[in-house]
Amino acid sequence: MSAAAVEEPFGQMTLLEEAELVAQRLVGHRVEILGGQITVTPPPDGQHGEALTNASVPFLAAGLHGRATRVIQGIGLWLPDGPSDYAIPDLSIVDADYADHLMERNCYDPAVFRLVVEVTSSNDRADLKAKPPLYAGAGVPVYVIVDRRNRRVMVLTEPQGREYRVHAVHHPGQSFTLPGSIGATVTLVVDDLLISKV
Repeated sequence: MSAAAVEEPFGQMTLLEEAELVAQRLVGHRVEILGGQITVTPPPDGQHGEALTNASVPFLAAGLHGRATRVIQGIGLWLPDGPSDYAIPDLSIVDADYADHLMERNCYDPAVFRLVVEVTSSNDRADLKAKPPLYAGAGVPVYVIVDRRNRRVMVLTEPQGREYRVHAVHHPGQSFTLPGSIGATVTLVVDDLLISKV
């Protein structure tokens, strides 16, 4: 009796490979792996981009895009929750040497992130529900959520374990000052961030 040829079983794609394939097929969509699940967000509308620009201006005016820190849109944040988890915040303030802390797939060590900002889109569940425990678990000190649907801006601070101990909610007509841990004193105006209702 002769031995039968043994073939390697068809290799199953890793979650990272699947996410990359989805990103190639859905150009312009944001593909993230949150809690072991691939999350896809459609391209943002103009008001989303305008809110990000309005958020960036005070950070730039405060000198946060300089020697100590950088203000960057769409930079990957490697999440410690799973072997493949990563997020792509809309806007981040990171240490200036962030490039020395590349982890994998254009994502960086969460230790270099001082603040992340998410502006909600049609897929707001990820920003409001999935990302807070993930960002807290990664130790991101400040998480700002511009919640366009509910017309509010939330600032989550003091991460401990998988939750933020402090939740501040700001409404139209208000302004607020972010913690100095981001590297400068920055005050944001809610009306500048809430461009229009989704």
